[in-house]
Formats: sequence, structure tokens, C-alpha cells
Amino acid sequence: MSLAIPEDFDCFWSETAAEANARPLDFRRSGTNDFDFPGFRVERLEFRGMERTLYGWLAYPDGARRLRGFLWLPPYGRESMLPDRYGTRAGYASMSFNFFGHDAFHEEAYLKERGYFTEGVESPRTWVFRRMAQDAMIALRVLRAQAEVDENRIGSMGMSQGAGMSIWIAGWSNVTKAVCADMPFLGGFREVLSKPVHRYPTKELTDYAPEGSMAREQIYNTLSYFDTVNLASRCKVPARVSLGLKDPAAKPGSVRAIYEALPGEKLLREYDWGHDWHPSMVDENRDWLDAHL
Repeated sequence: MSLAIPEDFDCFWSETAAEANARPLDFRRSGTNDFDFPGFRVERLEFRGMERTLYGWLAYPDGARRLRGFLWLPPYGRESMLPDRYGTRAGYASMSFNFFGHDAFHEEAYLKERGYFTEGVESPRTWVFRRMAQDAMIALRVLRAQAEVDENRIGSMGMSQGAGMSIWIAGWSNVTKAVCADMPFLGGFREVLSKPVHRYPTKELTDYAPEGSMAREQIYNTLSYFDTVNLASRCKVPARVSLGLKDPAAKPGSVRAIYEALPGEKLLREYDWGHDWHPSMVDENRDWLDAHL
């Protein structure tokens, strides 16, 4: 998969990041332990995003001060990531939040009727993922502002959507110093959509714009600004990427293209696995962050 980067790509993302960085920080913490997860205190946290108040959590060990930290970005869907062994690490502070204004611990199974792939997809400036990327950039600044976190040692991590977005924001935010991207999404999407698509949520796009429709070209244009292969070319921080050899969603060829586009220090890990969490991610991602934060 070759890069097909729009002429105004860097201008678009510079403006996108500038808008997010111009937002005044406005956040509050609960001051209470709001989720039972051994080894960590988990506080509810709310902050003002680009369009609404967003809700999430901050997890840290008791007595934490100036620890390494990471932002834990969720996969596709409207649910919140609950604190677990993938979203926390011993000796680290971590933060996650819900992109859609739901509660920090909101649970919701994926339904195509609740999908958002087509929201504003007619233009890169209106596509929902632009606002989501900006909210993630604001969340990084919120994490950096916490007393438990060393502002110079922050990473971003995630799975699928969260993995792709971790790469996106690392290229345009000076907060992220290292990335762990497990099975990142949206790689080489013109090629992906040129073939039959049978799996949701990607099929949301082809349901909306069948082959041959004018809307399909609009989608291709929008996706070119958000294609993780293109954005990987701007991510210069150390990045660990994983792929699943049996992954039907973030297919191995797409993930390898993302990996190849990364210009900095990098590592590719291949699992004989589908599109799902792998137990080895816990220790291997921790090792990567230990080495680079």
C-alpha cells in the first residue's frame, strides 16, 4: 500500500491540533475511589472536550506522584473501557474516557444502528473522527496536568480504533513520548473498501455508499486525511505495533503498511490471533513503555 497523502494534509492536521491545544483545560476529579480494581485507586474524572463534557477515569497506585503514565483509548463503539489489566500497569498512572459523553463506566454492546462511521463523513472537517482526535489530544493534556503523572513520561495505547488514534495523536501532540498500537484500524482504506466488505463496523461505510455512488468518492477523500498509514508517516516517537495473523478487521497487510510508514524507532509483533486482546500485550506493552518513557 503506497502513501496517498492529500496536498493540504499537514495543514489540516496542524489546524486540527491547534484548535485542540487552544482549548482551556477544564477538569474535575471525584476525590473518591469509584471502581474496585486491586492495586489501584480509580477516580472518576470529567473534562471539557471540543463540544461537550466528557467522562473518564484516572487509575493510579496509592501514594503515586510523578509516575509514568499513558492514555488508554477505547476501540470502536460507544462504551467506556473499564479499568483492567490492559488499561493499567503496575507503577503507572493511566487514564481513559468515553468519546460520546457517556459515564466513565458506561457499558454498551456494539449495534450497527449505534455506529458512527458515517457521521459527517462527507468532509474531513466534519467527520466525527476529527472531533474524537481533538478530544484525545485534550485528554493527553488533562493527564499531563495530574500530580500523579510525570508530564515528560506519557504514552498512548489502545486496541483497534484506540491503536490507530494513538498513532494519530502522537504525530500531532508533543505530550506523547511512546506508542503501543495493537491491531490498529483504518490502514489503507481505499484498498480495503475497493473489495467486498462483510464485517461491521467497516460495513457501515459501504452500506451508506454502495460501490459506484458519488458518496463513495467523498468517503475516499475524507479517509485519506485519517488513513492510519498516512498518519503513521508523521509519528516520530517510538512505536510498538501488533497484528493478528487471523485478524479479519485490521488485516495483516494493512497493519504492516502502517508499521512500514512509521519513520522512528519501532517494533512489530505478530500474534497467531484474531481481532482481540492477546494476554502477551500486557507485559510486552509494559516493557516498551518502560524502555521509552
